[in-house]
Amino acid sequence: MQTTQKNLGEVLFALVFVVLGVAGVIFAGTIEVPDLEFGMGPRAFPYIVSSLLLVVGAGLVIQALRGQLGDAEDGEDIDAEASTDWITIGKLAFFVIIHIVLIEPAGWPVAAAVMFIGAAWALGAKPFWRSVLIGIILALVLQYLFGGLLGVSLPRGPLLEGLEFLNG
Repeated sequence: MQTTQKNLGEVLFALVFVVLGVAGVIFAGTIEVPDLEFGMGPRAFPYIVSSLLLVVGAGLVIQALRGQLGDAEDGEDIDAEASTDWITIGKLAFFVIIHIVLIEPAGWPVAAAVMFIGAAWALGAKPFWRSVLIGIILALVLQYLFGGLLGVSLPRGPLLEGLEFLNG
């Protein structure tokens, strides 16, 4: 079997899935479970997702090693000759880092809104005010769903400190 650049790329991509699956299974085992926990518990979902990543990754590795490679995209709206836009990727990476930095001091809703607005701007969304509005609404709805209804501990931040229904 002749190894090509595309073959190597697909094998490496598939191995990322395998590594993520193995890491997920290992780290899911470290999740602390209360002694009185009955039912599925907090480890179930990470085990399921990690196992699926592992199985899919192994299948992709086998396919790539057999030479069953994916076809290049021939869609009419995709320029196959276009190079990677590293400036846009840099902007997106910057806003992900800003999101991580803002979570503790500003709270999850502010950090999520900033990340959404920044990602929309980096990808060229117009008009800008619409991205701001959607980002704020989406962040608050997600905070309410996860923090208020599901009880997931997402920091509210100082701007939303008095709103108990957003508590995680």
